[in-house]
Amino acid sequence: MSDRVRQRHHQRARGQPFSRKPEHPRACRMTTLGILHPGSMGAAVAAQARRSGAEVLWCPAGRSASSEERAERYGLTPVHALSEMAERADIILSLCPPAAAEDVARDVTACSYAGIYVDGNAVSPATMRNISASVQRSGATAVDGSVIGSPPADSKSPRLYLSGPADALRPVAQLFEGSAVQVRLLSVEIGQASALKLSYSSYQKASRALAAVAYALASDHGVEAELLDIAESRTTSYLAETAYFRKVAARSWRWGPEMKEAAHALEEAGLPPDLADAAAAVMERWTGLKDTTPDLALVLHELHTGPEGRRT
Repeated sequence: MSDRVRQRHHQRARGQPFSRKPEHPRACRMTTLGILHPGSMGAAVAAQARRSGAEVLWCPAGRSASSEERAERYGLTPVHALSEMAERADIILSLCPPAAAEDVARDVTACSYAGIYVDGNAVSPATMRNISASVQRSGATAVDGSVIGSPPADSKSPRLYLSGPADALRPVAQLFEGSAVQVRLLSVEIGQASALKLSYSSYQKASRALAAVAYALASDHGVEAELLDIAESRTTSYLAETAYFRKVAARSWRWGPEMKEAAHALEEAGLPPDLADAAAAVMERWTGLKDTTPDLALVLHELHTGPEGRRT
């Protein structure tokens, strides 16, 4: 946490007013948030912080007309340059395409930012640790964040998971008190929130891509209506059925070759076979559990074992 933010917390504890802004009745009344950048998710999340009493800054330099329109619609305050945001913001929240996350963090570091830097992007734990090390070099405190769900709105309440130093998590959580963003605090471990995001999205997004490929194959053979009828008989998510993982592992000696045949069928139809091939590769790691009744711990352990029986 920066000296400026820490001083404000001490002033609040002593009942002293802050010099920069008048008192505001909300918990985040004296917090200034910088958002990088106001895309559809970033702008909507920033708007929730603003409605809770925070001033929200954004930097128009190099941004699109769509970003400018969103920022204006949500009442965000423009600044002339990133350096001005770094000077004024108590907390900076990065919500950008994951491929740009490290570059954005380096840009903030170059401005000698010393507040709380929240990276809320879908990056790997290793990338998040690199970002943390980068921003800490300028004296900032890194917080690992992940947003799961749709952009917040009247009927949508995404979750914002946070991990990192406890004294930095609290001010971030206060930004969204009473808002549509549901904050969930994890541990002090940098990388935990990122791991949760990718654990969820690896299933949620890959399964939808596989579903589209499966439907395309059924459609090519005129059986898409029957496929939908089969699918609609299920009402739960496989991700929630952890007990079923054991059955999959025990049957993988049969199901793996089936996935390879599915890959061949997809390739013959001119469709991408990669997801089916990948499923077959996963199941190959369970071949040693043929027709057994393994417990869940063993099933998960075997996923870490390579083809030669070595832990990867």
